[in-house]
Amino acid sequence: MSEKSTPEAAARRHEDRTDITQLLFRGGPLIALLVLVAILGFASDHFFSIDNFLNIARQSSFTAIIAVGQTVVIITGGIDLSIAAIAALSASVTAVLLTQAVEIGGIAIGPMHPAIAIPIGILVGVFAGLLNGWTIARFKIPDFVATLGTMTIFRGVALLVTDGLPVPSFNTVAELPRGLLWLGGGDIAGIPASALVAVLAGALGWYVLRYTTFGRSVYAVGGNRQAALVSGISIERTKIIAYAFSGLMAAIAGLVMMGRLNSANALMAEGEELRSIAAVVIGGTNLFGGEGGVIGSLLGAIIIGVLGNGLNLLNVSPFWQRIAQGLVIILVVIFDQWRRRRIQRG
Repeated sequence: MSEKSTPEAAARRHEDRTDITQLLFRGGPLIALLVLVAILGFASDHFFSIDNFLNIARQSSFTAIIAVGQTVVIITGGIDLSIAAIAALSASVTAVLLTQAVEIGGIAIGPMHPAIAIPIGILVGVFAGLLNGWTIARFKIPDFVATLGTMTIFRGVALLVTDGLPVPSFNTVAELPRGLLWLGGGDIAGIPASALVAVLAGALGWYVLRYTTFGRSVYAVGGNRQAALVSGISIERTKIIAYAFSGLMAAIAGLVMMGRLNSANALMAEGEELRSIAAVVIGGTNLFGGEGGVIGSLLGAIIIGVLGNGLNLLNVSPFWQRIAQGLVIILVVIFDQWRRRRIQRG
C-alpha cells in the first residue's frame, strides 16, 4: 500500500484542509458568512450592534454545540438524526432529578443535588449515543434508519420521564438551580455563557479530530473503510465512540437550552437535528464522510443564526424565511463543491 493511500496519510491531508489558514483564504463558509453579514448590515440599521451580535451568539450556541458532535459522526460516513432527541431526553432527566422526588425501591429520594443530577443527565446522553453506535455497528443497520428509529424512541422515553409536562411544573418540589439558568442565559464579561460553552465544545472536537488516534481513525473510516480495515482500525469501535461523542455534545447542548428556557420538556429542540446537519454541510464537511472539521461547522451554525436574525430584523415572513434558509444552504454547498473540485484539479 502506497503512502498516499494509507488512512494515516489521508487523515493528515484532511487535517490540513481544515486548518484555519485554509478557511481564511479558500473557505466557502467564511466567504458566505462575510457576504451575508455585509448584505444584512446594509439592509438593516440595527444589525451592526453589539447587542444584536451577542443575541446571535446566544441563539446559535445550541446548534453549534450539537453540530460539533454531528461533525464527528458525518466524517465517519454516518448521520445522527436522534441528536436533538438525545438533548431533550438528557435535559428532561436532569430537570426531573433536580426538581422532583424520585422513588427508588419505595424510598423517596430527591430532589437531587446538581453535582449528582447533572452528571447523570450527561451520562444518559452518552449512553444514548453508545446505543446508537452499538446498534449500527452490531446489526449493520444504515445510520439514517437506525437513528431515525432511536429519535422516536428517545422522544418517547422523555415523554414518559416527564409525563408529557414541562419541568419544572406545578407538581415539582424545587426549582432549577441558578447556576444552570446562568449557563443558558448568563454571561461572562458581557459574552454569553452559552456561546463560551459552544467555543469550548468546538475546541474539544477540534483537538479530538486533529491530535488523537481516534480522530485519525474517524477520517480513515469515513475516507476509505477498506484501507482502514487493512490498517487494523476497528470500524465498529470508531463508530460507537463517534456516536457516544455525539451523545455527549447533545447532553451538554440540552443543559444549555434548559438553562435558557428555565424549563425542559420532551419535545424541546424539535427540528434541531436538521439544523445541525445543515450547519455541518454549510461548514464544508463532506456528507459522504472522510473530510471536514468542527471549525467549519461552527461557522455553519453562525451562518444559520445570522440569516435567521437578519430576516427577523427585516420583518420577513417566517414562511419566506424557510425558503431563504433552504436556498442559502444549497448555494453555499454548490460553491463549496465547486471549490473542492478546483482544489482537487489543481
